[in-house]
Amino acid sequence: QVQLVESGGGLVQAGGSLRLSCVASGRTVNTYAMGWFRQAPGKEREPVAAISWSGLTSYEDSLKGRFGISRDIAKNTVYLRVDSLEPEDTAVYYCAAGGLWGSSSLNDRDYDTWGQGTQVTVSS
Repeated sequence: QVQLVESGGGLVQAGGSLRLSCVASGRTVNTYAMGWFRQAPGKEREPVAAISWSGLTSYEDSLKGRFGISRDIAKNTVYLRVDSLEPEDTAVYYCAAGGLWGSSSLNDRDYDTWGQGTQVTVSS
């Protein structure tokens, strides 16, 4: 059974940084595509970043520069670092697992397993 557990969210001031973690079980992060998505109140879910099985990364164009996706294969964990947080970054951030030998797709239809999400709230 595949399970993804996110952590690291919280309340931060604008300009601050966070590192979100996603611990995977039942699927190894170096053989499956992994992605981060977010959903703000009243808005549709949107992609943030993804990492392929081989370590190639992709970022949503509008978010490049402030977000960084990485992984620790030994811990079977994927991370999302967010710098220079803005109130507009307030959202629930979800980790997702995609297909075996998958690419760093930013299309949520390429992901079949989702975590429960972690809330990030940025105060101005």
